Amino acid sequence: QVQLVESGGGLVQAGGSLRLSCAASGSINRITIMGWYRQAPGKQREVVAHITSSGSTNYADSTKGRFTISRDNAKNTVYLQMNTLKPEDTAVYYCNARGYGYTWNPVDSWGQGTQVTVSS
Repeated sequence: QVQLVESGGGLVQAGGSLRLSCAASGSINRITIMGWYRQAPGKQREVVAHITSSGSTNYADSTKGRFTISRDNAKNTVYLQMNTLKPEDTAVYYCNARGYGYTWNPVDSWGQGTQVTVSS
């Protein structure tokens, strides 16, 4: 079992900033990629950003230049710094971790989600 615990969501005015955190724990030997996804009401879940264990990053076009993903491999934690937030960023944000367990079993785990609301 792998647990992902997210924190940092909340209500912010347009133009403001928030920082999300996600810590992984449990039976995971190696995390190869961590990422953030979001799902707005009535819409499909979409990727926000990914980061590999070596630090390579990838962002959705809508978040480039405004969001920054980073990770602390020693703590199995990923962060998402969100600046210049817009009302269209309002969504439930989910953390995802993929890797391998101690028997090299594949792991693909999700957090419970944290609400981000941006008011206009």
